[in-house]
Amino acid sequence: MEVVVLDKPADVVAHGFTLVQKQVERKPDSVLGLATGATMEPLYKLMRELDLSRATTFNLDEYVGLSSDHPCSYAAYMRKHLFRQSPVKEHHLLNGLAKDIPAHCRAFEEAIEVAGGIDLQLLGLGTDGHIGFNEPGSSLNSRTRLKILTPSTRRANSKHFPPDETVPQYVLTMGVGTIMDAAHCVLLAHGSSKARAVAGAVEGGVSAFCPASVLQMHNRCTFIVDSEAAAELKLRDYYRTVFENKPSWME
Repeated sequence: MEVVVLDKPADVVAHGFTLVQKQVERKPDSVLGLATGATMEPLYKLMRELDLSRATTFNLDEYVGLSSDHPCSYAAYMRKHLFRQSPVKEHHLLNGLAKDIPAHCRAFEEAIEVAGGIDLQLLGLGTDGHIGFNEPGSSLNSRTRLKILTPSTRRANSKHFPPDETVPQYVLTMGVGTIMDAAHCVLLAHGSSKARAVAGAVEGGVSAFCPASVLQMHNRCTFIVDSEAAAELKLRDYYRTVFENKPSWME
């Protein structure tokens, strides 16, 4: 795991974009794993300038019970923040209205395999250490499946829903094992509310109670955080030194 500590949220987004840009320039037909949420919005604004016409994408998760036309669905989110401005060759979205959820999830996994695997997986980080919708307690070897959200996650996500609408309790999400299969994982986190989760994921023990901690075991994971999110990292000054003095051939 490479931990990159930068000063501001804008710096986190800029470095994340640089990694995506290099991936797409190196391999125009890249397979990208896409996350959602407020952290990703400024990143997707930058990614609109990229030529993604040969890229294939897979989204991390979706709410069960919401159609792709529902304004709070992640399908709608992706159209709004990326696909309308920078269309991709092929995008795969989990279907919140799938009649046979286990079969749909198996087909999603098979589609990733057929595409050749995910080259770069974008990730956000929940305040409790979840990645995708893999809540604390999720199996670290899990595959795409249905999950039940914790009350804290539903409260956190309620700001994206109208006051008279309840956040769905059920979701579909790539599993932790699915995420770990990606060739390169790029996680972005900023703000003091993420400090505890960042510390647990980077310097804590690998545990299902902090699903993001499994990324310590990934062959190539870049954890990009701002100074506030890095506040509880014991080795934050060392991480800065390593990043600032990394030889160019290691890029």
